[in-house]
Amino acid sequence: MKSAVFRICGGLGIAAMASAALAGGHGDGNPAVKARQSHMTLYGHNLGVLGNMARGNIEYDAGAAQAAADNLVLLSQVSQRGYWAPETSNADLGDETRLLPALFEEGGFARAQEIGAQLSEAAVALAAVAGEGQAAIGPALGPVGQSCGTCHEAFRQPNN
Repeated sequence: MKSAVFRICGGLGIAAMASAALAGGHGDGNPAVKARQSHMTLYGHNLGVLGNMARGNIEYDAGAAQAAADNLVLLSQVSQRGYWAPETSNADLGDETRLLPALFEEGGFARAQEIGAQLSEAAVALAAVAGEGQAAIGPALGPVGQSCGTCHEAFRQPNN
């Protein structure tokens, strides 16, 4: 019961953070692009907390580790249906986005959904061990990062 309450509160917190991020640029840019970029920023924040704990850059905190891992699970399960609208790749919008047109090509969405399912599975496995100590985070974080990297390699333009 307590875990369900924390997940609901965490989900509401993520929704509030995403809403604040989207409201910040009120009217600037494509809403689908802004939504997916905000979602990815939330992934990055939570991965950063866990990665820094795993490397020993910040002190391990079981509660913070568990919260970040639970957030990753929630983020991986949020519907992204409206994020990936046609004509929102970098071929259409230039520098506003790094999304490659490959997502909209034959099999692109199916591949992205497959990778998303792997990410969700890996996030659940990470959440299962995040509260068990610094040594448990690193090995469980690897598959999460691998899923992110696989999707970025296929569908995101690299940094210059």
